[in-house]
Amino acid sequence: MNASGIFTTSPDKTTILIRLMTGAIFLSEGIQKFLYPAVRGTERFEGMGFPSPEFFATFVGIFEIVCGICLILGLLTRLAALAMLINMTVAILVTKIPILFGASFGPFILRELKTYGFWSMAHEMRTDFAMWLGSLFLLIKGGGYLSVDIKLKKEPPLYR
Repeated sequence: MNASGIFTTSPDKTTILIRLMTGAIFLSEGIQKFLYPAVRGTERFEGMGFPSPEFFATFVGIFEIVCGICLILGLLTRLAALAMLINMTVAILVTKIPILFGASFGPFILRELKTYGFWSMAHEMRTDFAMWLGSLFLLIKGGGYLSVDIKLKKEPPLYR
């Protein structure tokens, strides 16, 4: 992919809906890591067994804020979507897979829930999975018609 290829995007006009939903949730979650450190930030990362929870909570929070803004604007959409796809994959592995097996593994600690197994995991990961799919969609399609990416692209978009 060349330098201008990073801005390549599908000209679909409806992509903005997925961009706004995905970006707004990442932005909100990133901000909450700083507003509520005991529930969403440092103490949560510590409770999950992360080494250096201060570093990881800050890193993830800033990354979610920056990528959320990029997704909302449609700026470097594919890069932001890839970063958040990786972010959500790690979140699912670290926080939801222990629920599936009903046991902690490695450094990742099982949360206390009333039930464990597949259906409990599916319930707990519904937002994570939606954000994972939203990120995958934007990685494939790009920012769409109303995006900064399409404005920065040197050649006019091909309309279908």
